[in-house]
Amino acid sequence: MTASPRPARFRDGPNVPLIIVCGCLIALIGFGPRSALGLFLTPMTEARDWSREVFSLALAIQNLMWGAGQPIAGMIADRYGTARTLTLGALVYIAGLVLMAYVEAPLWLHVSAGVMVGLGIAFSSFSLALAAFGRSVTPEKRSIAFGIGTAAGSFGQFLFAPLGQALIDGFGWQTTLLIMAGIVALVPFLSVALKGKPQALPAHAGEADQSLGEALAEAFGTRGFLLLTFGFFVCGFHVAFITVHLPPYIVDLGLDPSWGAVAIALIGFCNIFGALAAGYIGGRYSKPYFLSLIYLGRAVAIAVFLIVPPTPLAVLAFAATMGFLWLSTVPPTSGLVAVMFGPRYMATLFGFVFFSHQVGAFLGVWLGGRLYDQTGSYDPIWWAGIALGVFAALVHWPIKERPVPRLAGTPAE
Repeated sequence: MTASPRPARFRDGPNVPLIIVCGCLIALIGFGPRSALGLFLTPMTEARDWSREVFSLALAIQNLMWGAGQPIAGMIADRYGTARTLTLGALVYIAGLVLMAYVEAPLWLHVSAGVMVGLGIAFSSFSLALAAFGRSVTPEKRSIAFGIGTAAGSFGQFLFAPLGQALIDGFGWQTTLLIMAGIVALVPFLSVALKGKPQALPAHAGEADQSLGEALAEAFGTRGFLLLTFGFFVCGFHVAFITVHLPPYIVDLGLDPSWGAVAIALIGFCNIFGALAAGYIGGRYSKPYFLSLIYLGRAVAIAVFLIVPPTPLAVLAFAATMGFLWLSTVPPTSGLVAVMFGPRYMATLFGFVFFSHQVGAFLGVWLGGRLYDQTGSYDPIWWAGIALGVFAALVHWPIKERPVPRLAGTPAE
């Protein structure tokens, strides 16, 4: 019997290379400036006479608004198209960075750096680019495409950490924020290549199409989706706390502040390779087991970093290790969403998973600043990160990597 041809919606289109390139540039630009905002903690708090908690709360709000806005951004992108959503997000992102450069009261810092930048990132982030990748490439190529997109975001961190520090040293923190706003202005032009939205097709071949409400009900009735959501909370807690508080923590250890920028850059550099490797591994081996190993590896890396003497070599070793494990969670996590539910509502469903990530990010950033102000130490948050890493390793292990059954009377797993 002759094999039936692959459905057209599962063929790579002629514009896929352009979509991948522009999507990667959007991920780089969207992730770069926000990953360097921890470098502004010291100069801004000293210039405005704020506590670390004031600045930390602003970035905590940013992470929370990023997460809260992500499902809404996904719904809008799924309904009205990716390019329009990215353009809207970039404009809000730009306005937030510009306002942040001139605020003098904590309230307006929370509005600009927190609410506006957070929502701007949500509507112009790499997750929308990944959703565009998911509907543009064949299923067997999705994992590596997600890895490439995630690696591009990591390169943004690698690029903007030293760039941001150099600009702050050369032009001051206010001018640096304006320069970053100008760079974000490139996103609307790049988003043209990603225009379009998912077609009204079933998530898996041979099944009826779903409404958004049906897709959400199915996802939140699936144990694997809920476990994935709980686990991604831990990822957000780890990366947000480290991005914001590792530079000042390094200073507290008695090391030169430049090592903070070097550490953040090294994390981004190593995650380029970690994300690419994660995309490759996730396409060939069990994604749930792979995620468990990533989170367990993070817990071990943090524990070792706290135990060994504080030296530049220890900082570099920790940054490199965390870099390989940093956003390597994204390709298998987004890949599991695509495997379980298909690309039809991927932007929306991954948006809800990502919201959990950002709730974790909010707590990691805010508690880091609050507990430091109260105790003079980051140690409680570091040890909480270890415990959460073990928790995430446990909850990912039982997730089933297969399409969710939709036959009548078949329970979701």
